[in-house]
Amino acid sequence: MKTTLPLVLSVTSGKGGVGKTNFSVNLACCLAKAGRRVVLLDADLGLANVDVLLGLTPKYNLFHLLHDSQSLSDVLTATPYGFSILPAPSGVSEMLALSPGEKISLLEAMDGLDQSVEYLIVDTAAGINENVLYFNMASQERIVLVTPEPTSLTDAYAFIKVMQQNHDVNDYRVIINMATSPKEGREIFSRLYKACDHFLSGVSLDLTGIIPKDPSVRKAVIGQKPFCVLDPNSSATKAMEQISNNVQTWEVPNTLDGNIKFFWKRLLFHE
Repeated sequence: MKTTLPLVLSVTSGKGGVGKTNFSVNLACCLAKAGRRVVLLDADLGLANVDVLLGLTPKYNLFHLLHDSQSLSDVLTATPYGFSILPAPSGVSEMLALSPGEKISLLEAMDGLDQSVEYLIVDTAAGINENVLYFNMASQERIVLVTPEPTSLTDAYAFIKVMQQNHDVNDYRVIINMATSPKEGREIFSRLYKACDHFLSGVSLDLTGIIPKDPSVRKAVIGQKPFCVLDPNSSATKAMEQISNNVQTWEVPNTLDGNIKFFWKRLLFHE
């Protein structure tokens, strides 16, 4: 039986266009299908699109929480798939750089979420800007998505390098997405592993899963539904279910690090 403390995990990539948000949505869907209580936070505060992938039109988002005095329960949006989302706005410049006061408002709002959540999935923006680094520093588990594209590999390495050298973060879970074969997936992981092992002493990488290139994924994006719902027998869905099973074996630290309030405090006060 899991503790009442949630596991906070970030999903990041370095590079855009690797399927990060789609992965986050389907991981949330699979965990919810397994009976887990899940909230997916859209932390791409400038170009949010979790709601778009789900075909939802939330009445409120994090902007309303910070600027229009809406409550967390107003913003928390249920999906048809058993989990909830905390949507963010898209194209709202005020959200790109939150003030200390706005971060404190987020901290206070999130305080009441602890007991109802087992997994808080944080879908970060691409790149290595300040928001991306902060959200990853605040998480307990960091999932890095990589595709066979060379730029994806180099950008993932750059992200890990910055996190280690600037913030002393050494442990990462790796997902190889859009692989043409399991062999290719393992080869891509091996290249990243060798680069980190050679140049970044102390970094630990764990291959958490390989998701094959699958036409059902694109169809699901166009249809604005999770691919694990649209085609439950697809190869991508089978891989995602295995990843979900893997995630459910991860230990939730029995410390304040597992507390969502601590998540926001760490986001606020990390030097």
